[in-house]
Amino acid sequence: MIYKVKARVIDDAIGEFYRKLADGTVAKQRPDGEEIVASMKKAVLTGPRVAEWYEKCFCPTPLQHERQTQYDSYFTDMTTTEAEGYGGIKGESLWDYMASKAEGHA
Repeated sequence: MIYKVKARVIDDAIGEFYRKLADGTVAKQRPDGEEIVASMKKAVLTGPRVAEWYEKCFCPTPLQHERQTQYDSYFTDMTTTEAEGYGGIKGESLWDYMASKAEGHA
């Protein structure tokens, strides 16, 4: 199932998440690490600290494992909506924003 996800970024933690994404830590997580990394690379900021992305998930509760292992440490107010497929979302790159936070900028 593909979901459209919307969540609020926890600014104080998002740099740490970027470091785990960039160094391969998250990608090694089974079964969903590679999907998390791919989703974060396509995610965008659609408003102040508001991120949106599409993600494939097969959990009975959408993104349950992803939230327990990663997302709940870096995002709040997460909502998921079933989607017919991957769509385009206009916004600024979340990946770039996270990188700037990891470097101590922005």
